[in-house]
Amino acid sequence: MAAVATTNFADRLAEAVERKRSQLVVGLDPRPDLLPVELKGDAHLGRAQAADGCARFCRGLVDAVAPYVVAVKPQVAFFEALGADGVRALEDVCAYSRAAGLQVIADAKRGDIGSTARAYATAYLGSPNGKPPLADAVTVNPYLGRDSLDPFLTACRRDGAGIFCVVKTSNAGGAEVQDLVLSDGRHVWHQVAELVAEWGADLVGEHGLSSVGAVIGATHPRAVGEARRLLPRAILLLPGVGAQGATPADVARAFTSGPASALVNVSRDVIYAFRVSGMDWRSAAAAEASRYAREVWAVSGW
Repeated sequence: MAAVATTNFADRLAEAVERKRSQLVVGLDPRPDLLPVELKGDAHLGRAQAADGCARFCRGLVDAVAPYVVAVKPQVAFFEALGADGVRALEDVCAYSRAAGLQVIADAKRGDIGSTARAYATAYLGSPNGKPPLADAVTVNPYLGRDSLDPFLTACRRDGAGIFCVVKTSNAGGAEVQDLVLSDGRHVWHQVAELVAEWGADLVGEHGLSSVGAVIGATHPRAVGEARRLLPRAILLLPGVGAQGATPADVARAFTSGPASALVNVSRDVIYAFRVSGMDWRSAAAAEASRYAREVWAVSGW
């Protein structure tokens, strides 16, 4: 029997991890030009047709990977690129994923101040007219400081939402800012990590984890270990495994705070596995999700 959902996002996630013995998140990055042949159809004719194909693709992926993952992470940009039809598709995919029992992490990387930040928080984590929010959690950019995150932190306290703060990214260019050295010898991202730990200190749930997590690129294994030390209560969201070159072994040290203290995100290697294997696209995604879930659980040591 599925565990009863609790208010705190980190607790909901921890219960799903322990129930499924998985720390895998599958990123939903639908591109009309990469859809399976059976879904391409009239996608080339316009945004409405392309958005419909992308939504059908994502729903099929959710059906395929649901037994092996605890969450999906729709990349908002791929939906926004299709205009209003794409946004409707995003709403459809998020609702479908939650109905399948998965946590939804909207990958939006929003960051702004004042009324704009409040509007972003409402868009992704609010409950308009009593309806469920679009997502359970959202990625945010903390480099504008605490006031840019206050509306999101309010949603965490009031509505049981979660946020993942972008701290150390997987791309090489991120080092231009994040790896700058401060006067005391620490990197800029170390300071940001300490702030994230501070902002999430009062949102720690019964499983000892905070609803304020951090995005740390798995392509930097040393940084993963440093982040774990700086953020002992945060759930680390680790992109970069698979197509970007990182392996499950690179993230093993992220799990020392518990089996649910890190999530490994895999996108292209799962959702476009059919383009390599030649299998049915749903079967290919299920096979890769199952494999990654087993490998990550094994290296996590739990």
